[in-house]
Amino acid sequence: MQRIVKPKTQRGQRYLEKKEPKIFENTKHTLFFKGGNTSQTVTQVLKEWYILKKPDATIFSKKNVTRPFDDQSSVEFFAGKTDSSLFMFGSHNKKRPNNIVMGRLYNGNVLDMAEFGVEKFVSMDDFKETKPRFGTKPCIVFSGEMFEETEENRRVKNLLIDFFRGPNVESICLSGLEHVITVHGDKGMIYVRGYRVLMKKSGSRVPRVELEPFGPSMDLTPRRTHLASDDAFKRALKKPTEAKPKKKKNISRDTLGNRLGRVHMKTQNFDSLQARKLKGLKKRKMPRSDQPNKASGAKKPRKK
Repeated sequence: MQRIVKPKTQRGQRYLEKKEPKIFENTKHTLFFKGGNTSQTVTQVLKEWYILKKPDATIFSKKNVTRPFDDQSSVEFFAGKTDSSLFMFGSHNKKRPNNIVMGRLYNGNVLDMAEFGVEKFVSMDDFKETKPRFGTKPCIVFSGEMFEETEENRRVKNLLIDFFRGPNVESICLSGLEHVITVHGDKGMIYVRGYRVLMKKSGSRVPRVELEPFGPSMDLTPRRTHLASDDAFKRALKKPTEAKPKKKKNISRDTLGNRLGRVHMKTQNFDSLQARKLKGLKKRKMPRSDQPNKASGAKKPRKK
């Protein structure tokens, strides 16, 4: 049985409350750490993706002798210490040179992992263009039929989206779209590129958009994967009832995005409908034949 430790201070109480499950979870924290033997390329990959993921990221400078595919307990221990749901592990050896592992956790346990080999890496320092503001939410573009060929590739695509997507936002400002990450899969290779969005004058209210590469750029070769079972993956996707948006009745949208509403009303009785009382709409009494017509101006004879 797991030992339950009660906090002795208020600071410890607040720390445990932050780690408790919430209806609306916080932004996923990412852990970057390396193994016992690494190369300069792997170290630079970890540093630059840590810069792009800040402030929701933590990086370990010291080496850790661990192998995520053989023993997952060390990964779960480090992730629990830093309250991280995502991780990137880097290592280098003769069998698997320039090796990185991307993964995610659910309920303190490793859910999915994917291993890649870095064939080519271009650092952000090699681009002289102005860098976008770090910490902004990137726009992710996936292309290539590779991610739809097998169920394993679809799960890897889902893992990459979860790793790159950044914080949750309620609204988007056009000027805030500064960073674009493209992921293209073709012939067993995955190409990851980073671009900066430039909005130039176009003579209208809609600006002319151009993409300027600023890195980091990676050519990845898929190696091993460790995917959760269908039941475990389904439990990880389950949302509480309070977090699901309530469906609004009689509201729909057309193909242009316009919001349409349907109003249900009871059958109206137009005879009893209260309308504005106008003098010209009043019914007039018809004059009798034996009485003079007032409208003609005839006067009654006076009595003597």
